[in-house]
Amino acid sequence: MPDRPRTATSRRIETALTAAIGVALFTLLGLPLPFLFGPLAACLLAALAQRPMQGFGQVSKGFRTILGVAVGASLTPDVVAALPSMAASLAFIPLYILVIGLIGVPYFHRVHGFDRVTAWYAAMPGGLQDMIIFGTEAGGDPRALSLIHATRVMIIVTVAPMILTFGFGSALTNDIGAPAAEIPLHELALMAAAALIGWKGGERIGLFGASILGPMIVTAVLSLSGFIHARPPAEAILAAQFFIGVGIGVGYVGITLGELRRVVLAGVLFVLILAVLAAIFSEIVVLLGLAPPVEGFLAFAPGGQAEMTVLAIVAGADLGFVIVHHLTRVFLVITGAPLAARFLMKPRKDRP
Repeated sequence: MPDRPRTATSRRIETALTAAIGVALFTLLGLPLPFLFGPLAACLLAALAQRPMQGFGQVSKGFRTILGVAVGASLTPDVVAALPSMAASLAFIPLYILVIGLIGVPYFHRVHGFDRVTAWYAAMPGGLQDMIIFGTEAGGDPRALSLIHATRVMIIVTVAPMILTFGFGSALTNDIGAPAAEIPLHELALMAAAALIGWKGGERIGLFGASILGPMIVTAVLSLSGFIHARPPAEAILAAQFFIGVGIGVGYVGITLGELRRVVLAGVLFVLILAVLAAIFSEIVVLLGLAPPVEGFLAFAPGGQAEMTVLAIVAGADLGFVIVHHLTRVFLVITGAPLAARFLMKPRKDRP
């Protein structure tokens, strides 16, 4: 008799076990960020081996709210007072996006033969899910967009820690948070409420990146009002890393050799282009005295909000500075990319 199709539950159980093995191996080998890279590596290898991995859907989104709370808790009165000093470096973000688009869209369209819509949204350095959704709605190839953006995030998340370690001398051992036992119960309760209310409230009003931005906004209000004085507990941050790693790894489920050769290779080469552009802009900002080297690097690294939040925390960087720059980039891409696409990709009228 043929094998029965695997249920979603059984696929998720296998995914969880695979990810847990990855954590254990990375921990035993003393490798960095075992709760992030262990699940990522294990699930990626399993997906490439055609194992039926499956993400955790709303559960993963729920754990992403922890990072939103962590950012919000870092927005203290001192950070808010420093926002005007970030204006000069923030002014480079629109130019950064423009240069990426001017290079990336022709790269995907002319070099690799993707249709114009897919090339447009593949090049945009916005949130992974947002670019896939917008690109699909506009008529792009959802599978290609998913693989290209997953490749971008995976490589940046993998390479950035090495650059921080060997290039900047960062040990990536900064305390990610106090243990839950050391945080007052009423603050833990407020964080949990901020995560849930911010997430679901943000979704209801159509806030982009609601699972991170919603909790961030609510927690920031609580932090600035003096009700919260700590980031989420270390256990929660580690759990968030776990689900981020799983999410990146399972993005390659069902990949074919043809997709590896055409789509993933295109994504890998584009990351090299992005790396050069990010290095140029971060170096300009640092040389102008607008940011310290580590903050300048992390602020212009074209990764996702969640991944950059984790790296900023473990590197001991100025979390407020890094996240404000990423929020600006993502906001401009999410609001501007669909509008620009409609204007630039209007069907040309037939000439008489």
